[in-house]
Order: sequence, then structure tokens, then C-alpha cells
Amino acid sequence: MCGIIGYTGTQTNRNVVDVLSNGLSRLEYRGYDSAGIAVADPTVSVYKREGKLAALEEALPDEADDALAGIGHTRWSTHGPPSDENAHPHTDCDGKVATVHNGIIQNYQELRDELEANGHEFDSETDSEVIPHLIERALDQGASAGSAFRQAIGRLEGSYAVAAVFHGREEVYATRYQSPLVLGVDDGGTMLASDVPAFLEYTDQVVYLEDGQFAKIRPIGIEVRDGRGALVDVSVETVDWDPEDAGKSGYDHYMLKEIYEQPRSIRECLRGRLRPLEGSILIEELDDVPRPTEVHFVACGTSYHASLYAARLFRERGVRTTAFLASEYDVETVPIDEETLVVGVTQSGETADTLRALRTANGIGAQTLTVTNVVGSSAARETDHTMYIRAGPEIGVAATKTFASQQVSLAMLSSALTGECSREFVESLRALPDQIQSILDDSHADAVAEEFVHSDAYFFIGRDYGAPVALEGALKMKEISYKHAEGFAAGELKHGPLALVTERTPVFALVNGDSNTEKMLGNIKEVEARGAPVVAVSDDPDLVEAHAEHVLRIPETHWRFYPILANVQLQLVSYWVAHRLGRSIDKPRNLAKSVTVE
Repeated sequence: MCGIIGYTGTQTNRNVVDVLSNGLSRLEYRGYDSAGIAVADPTVSVYKREGKLAALEEALPDEADDALAGIGHTRWSTHGPPSDENAHPHTDCDGKVATVHNGIIQNYQELRDELEANGHEFDSETDSEVIPHLIERALDQGASAGSAFRQAIGRLEGSYAVAAVFHGREEVYATRYQSPLVLGVDDGGTMLASDVPAFLEYTDQVVYLEDGQFAKIRPIGIEVRDGRGALVDVSVETVDWDPEDAGKSGYDHYMLKEIYEQPRSIRECLRGRLRPLEGSILIEELDDVPRPTEVHFVACGTSYHASLYAARLFRERGVRTTAFLASEYDVETVPIDEETLVVGVTQSGETADTLRALRTANGIGAQTLTVTNVVGSSAARETDHTMYIRAGPEIGVAATKTFASQQVSLAMLSSALTGECSREFVESLRALPDQIQSILDDSHADAVAEEFVHSDAYFFIGRDYGAPVALEGALKMKEISYKHAEGFAAGELKHGPLALVTERTPVFALVNGDSNTEKMLGNIKEVEARGAPVVAVSDDPDLVEAHAEHVLRIPETHWRFYPILANVQLQLVSYWVAHRLGRSIDKPRNLAKSVTVE
């Protein structure tokens, strides 16, 4: 949610406005409904507009030769609707300070009342506008720019990533608390952003800011201090992402590109972790984690569906395991102690609800582990252990390759922590990239989408390991097509949802040759009897052809990995339905890539 970009460099290098504009375009995937830029020149010039970046770009100056530094922002509305006034950056009364903010300021009303009582005038409905006015008051009382910034931040309660520029100064000041912020170091200047892709085209040298730290970025270097003002010795890390990974590479949409990147992403996920000759799995970063007696998964959205899949894997290996929606994880009612392993599954490592659950578990003394895609993310830094899924940057809001990589990572995790594995299991994991490639090469999901694009609703059903993927299939359809879709454990159809089945509600059924085959065929016949068209996703076409209008084939695999392959077909169906409806596939309305508020 929301995106921040900041830059300062010498005038002989890059144009400040161009760098900020490019950075914002690379943050669009996070979700937003307005955007703006502020540049520090002899005054502070602010340009902001409701709507997409195109509207902002029309308002930007052709030249900004006097700009020394600047900040930019894409806003996802919380306090106040989308409008030019509510867009960031916000300024003080005199227009000498501009700030951008991600997060929620819980005590903003108290601060606003206090400032208005002292003569400050506000232009927006946002909580964020209190920040430049707090800075202005500290400046009026004689504080330096850095001190005024720290004093203002000290008054805030809530979560935030904040960046500020001051008139006539070439620095950008920034800080964070429970909201991501990363610094980029480059010969042509220094940068900051909510996420690495914002400046990846310029540099892969980064510094991850910690909660409570304050940064000042200058044209040739950065300065980081703690909350007391003492200098902090920070380490510069190299991000192992190619800038090309963050582009579309000729695809119409990031989502389609990322669907097709899944074979490569899973190979990266598996690399160095499989022991084929021994029939075992070794995750070196977790080799000191003992076999757990109980596991709690905490996650949201797509990551929650991956957690449901993982919970079943652990239970089958004899470990008490529950998957919780992170927003509903309440340690007052959920038994948890030092013997519990709490696993947070989060693509970004910044999901607010998941971070809250992990922090609560840490406070109780439970062991915590993060499964994430982002090196240096908050979740990775704050938990006892971290396993990276290595999917590479994912720009499309609707998760695709990260879901597949999460499933594979969690499958390996279940074996590594329990010690229960086999050569068949390992060989089946090794085969997944090539099997997914064969699906991508041969799928006729586009033809299925063409036939059912104008359906009233879509149902997805599966059993056992297929049930979480049915939920995920429905979520993808909802996210990018804006069509009604529901996922069910197939046995639940007869307990209510069957009332909604008509000839205009296609049912996507996940069927493989396991012990549940006969039950799944029974569920298919139930909807078939109500006139609903059936699309079977199966590794045994002969088994289902007589009962389905279409069969989306997948290769034979270990029965625990069948849902990983089936999901690829469901992703393609959702993509092609949304494409034919002309939807904004990479940036669905009302949604954000990284949900950093609870």
C-alpha cells in the first residue's frame, strides 16, 4: 500500500523529477489512487494529482534544473477520499517543508486539534498532514532541519515511513516504524523507497533501515542515526535481482510474465536444498531448528492459502498444526508457549497483520520463522529464523509465481523440520519446473476463458490438498476479473452453495487419481445434474472426460504436489477471463500489493 521514493544527486547527473517519476512508475504495483512529487529548489515545488500517474505527469514541469532533492508518493486512500488535496506530498503553512507518509497516525486528530489551536491551517482530510506542520513548529522554535524532523516524528503514534525535503537543501530526511523503507547507494546520488524495484534500475546497493532509525541522504552518501541521535554503522547489501526482472520483457502484463516465470522461480527455490541421492532435504539456514511439537501458520490472502496447504503437510507428518488468518490470531484464546513454532508466510515481509502476529508470538517467547520473498524485510529481520522463497520481484498485484514458490518452500520445510522424506518426494520436487513448463506450453485455458467469460459466477472445488488451491483459484478470479467467484472444499457444496449453481456458473473441479476420486466425481455429478458446466483440472483425462465440458490437463506427479500444477491452469483461466473483459490486470481496483496497515 502506498509507495515512497526519494532522491538527491548532483545537477550534472540525473534530473530529480525524472528519477522520482520513474520510481513512482515502478511502485504502481503496490496500489494507489493518487500520486505526487515535491522537489526542493529555492522554495519547495509540489505537483500532485488524483488518479493514475499519467495525470501527474501532465502537471510536471519539463525542466527542474534548480531541484536539489525530491520525494514522491503514490497514495492508497485511508483518511479521506482520493483527491488532489488529499494526495501527498503535504506541506507546512509556508510551503518550506514537504513530506510523504505511509502508514496510520493513530493520534492525528489530537495533534491536528493542537496545531489548529496554534494557528496552523490544513488543506486535506488526511492524518499525514500533521507531520509537516509539526516540523514547521519545531523550526519556528529554532530547531535545525534534522532536529525538527526527529521532534515531529517523536509526537507520532502508529505506524509510518516518512520522508521530508526542506527548501534550499539538498538532503532528504527519512525514518520508519513498522512500515518498510530502504536506502539505495549509487555514484550518481542516493535514494530511498518503500521497495527495491523503485530504484533497481539505478543501483543494487541497499541499506535496510530499522524501526526507529533516522536517515539523511545526500548526493554523495547517507547518514543513519538512532532515536537518540547517535550515528549508526550500517552495512550495504547487494540485491540479487536483475533490473530486467522488474520489467515486462515483452509480455502484455506483469501477471502473465510472472505466470510464465514459475519454472525458473521454482528452480531457484529448490537450488541447493535437495539431496536426491539421499532422498532428503536440507535447508541450511534452518538446520538448527528442532522438530516442532506444534506449528502455527499466520498469513493473509494468497499466503494463507499456501499456509493451509502447508498445515496439512505437517499434520500428515504427525505435528499438530493450524493455519490462522493473521488478522484473527489471538494469543488470548489460542494456546501458545515456548514450544510452539509460529511461521509467518508473507511475500513482502511487510504485511501488517502478519507482522503483528509474529511480534506477539515473539513477545510470548515462542520460536518464530518467516517464509518470505524479500531479503531484509521487516519479518525477516524480526523473527528467529528466515526461509527465502527466491521467487524474484513480483510486480503484479495478484500473486502468481510467489504462491507457487511458497507452496514448494513449505513442502520442503515440512520435510526438513520433521525429517520425513523420500527419494520419490525429492524427485517429484525436481520435476516440477519442467512439468509447469509443459502446462504453459500446452494449456488451452484461453479457449476455456473465451467460452465462459460472461458467466454469472465461477465455483472452484477440491478436496484435501486441492481445497486450498480451490480457494486460491477463486481469489485470483475475483482479484483481476471483478467477477463473483467462490472456492470450496468440495464436500461443502451440498451444505448450501449448491443453491447458487446454475447453467451460468461453471464449476472448476480439481481431480486427481487419489483416494478422493470417487467423491470428487460425485460432486461433479451433483453440479452436472443442476446444469452447471464443468471444467476438470486433472492428471487423468480419461477419468473425467465423460463428466466435463473441458479438461485442463496436468502431468502426473506426487499426490501432494498435484495442487501446485493444477493452480497454474487456474491462474491462466483467470488471466484470460480478465484480459477478455479489459480489466486492469496488474493493478486491480481497490487492491494493493503490500498491505502495510491493519
